[in-house]
Amino acid sequence: VYLETYGCQMNVNDTEIAWAILQKNGYARTKDLGEADVILLVTCSVREKAEQAIWNRLQHLKALKAQRQQARLPLRIGILGCMAERLKEEILHREKLVDIVAGPDAYRDLPRLLAVAESGQQAANVLLSLDETYADILPVQTSAGGTTAFVSIMRGCDNMCSYCIVPFTRGRERSRPIASILQEVRMLSDQGVKEVTLLGQNVNSFRDMSEVQFQSAAAPVLSRGFSTVYKAKPGGLRFAHLLDQVSTIDPEMRIRFTSPHPKDFPDEASVLQLIQERHNICKQLHLPAQSGSTRVLEAMRRGYTREAYLELVHHVRESIPGVSLSSDFIAGFCGETEEDHQQTVSLLREVRYNVGFLFAYSMRQKTRAYHRLQDDVPADIKKRRLEELITAFREEAAKANQAMVGQSQLVLVEGPSKRSASELCGRNDGNIKVIFPDAEIEDAAGCEALVRAQPGDYVLVKVTSASSQTLKGVLLCRTTLSRSAAC
Repeated sequence: VYLETYGCQMNVNDTEIAWAILQKNGYARTKDLGEADVILLVTCSVREKAEQAIWNRLQHLKALKAQRQQARLPLRIGILGCMAERLKEEILHREKLVDIVAGPDAYRDLPRLLAVAESGQQAANVLLSLDETYADILPVQTSAGGTTAFVSIMRGCDNMCSYCIVPFTRGRERSRPIASILQEVRMLSDQGVKEVTLLGQNVNSFRDMSEVQFQSAAAPVLSRGFSTVYKAKPGGLRFAHLLDQVSTIDPEMRIRFTSPHPKDFPDEASVLQLIQERHNICKQLHLPAQSGSTRVLEAMRRGYTREAYLELVHHVRESIPGVSLSSDFIAGFCGETEEDHQQTVSLLREVRYNVGFLFAYSMRQKTRAYHRLQDDVPADIKKRRLEELITAFREEAAKANQAMVGQSQLVLVEGPSKRSASELCGRNDGNIKVIFPDAEIEDAAGCEALVRAQPGDYVLVKVTSASSQTLKGVLLCRTTLSRSAAC
């Protein structure tokens, strides 16, 4: 089987789950397209561009499949994930190229679907589940050098933002039992993984209902200026409890999480407190804003005003000094005026994010915006507004990063830099890329011999220059997470 992943980090994790299931069923994995019997594409539906990449890829695979048929060597092609969920009929009928279609909750069914495809029939399962979390399947990790890993803690989303396809392609929100998450993190720690990111569409609304004694806990309260389209549910162990437990497993393992929703922070003062107190929970938060205009935020059904969002940002910065912030923004949403756009530019300037993910709006079928709103901002105006947002973001990020010049940063080494074999790269606590020379250095433990930094090592780097994307610096010494925190 040959696996190809498109889209978000959830899809990378889904690829690892699908592979774990196939491996147990006797499949071997290949990195060579030419020797594959089965090609599976794990797809994304968030924007039209993501889907177009898959249609283009299928055209390329069509020729490969035709060659195989001539040589009497059957090749099965499968579409997995969000696009499978959204476009099942169209995928199966277009040119009869695809043999199997499996939605995000159907990966356990892959062996059966492939067996049906062996007999020459097309097979599909896009049933969404109310309880599938793949809790008992430990994903087979395939990420960079085994230094970092992603652990899925929940699936689906209940927020129903008007632009978003996710509730329709990934289903309703459900959380994985804490015990199974802790088991996976311990296993990763034993394997030497040094950084784990807890993954979910909406991690801070995590709610594990698997233990009876916690089912009577009160529902969380939202703070001033925040609302939801659904009623907050009582019971269960919350995200703060999970974060507390995960962070105590290995003091040398960094913990991150993404993506939270701004509305779920106010009641979670304990989450902010944990980030501030624990040396191994990264002082970094993703706070997706999407727009800086209250009018547009209302049309998007985000559940907060510009003022409430800014109040939260100030609260976060007060609670966690030196926190690094990242965000998502959409340019040209339905009905967005020039004034709305300028308010988003001013929010980018005011908050000064370290990392940003910015996109032009792409209308998706099934969403509330598709049924109720008009995609009325012309493509050329979306493009210009997106470029203006990117420019504002980069200018502010460059200033934020410039402030770190002269400081020492603790960096987790990931491997060689892409641009130069004589340099290494890694990320600091704030998830910003840091480039530094691959040179011999001292170890902070005081051993006499000089050492070379390896992937998975923590090093101190003195920052000498900065851009909007990266920091550059010189190596000071090799250290550990605990020793660095103690200093």
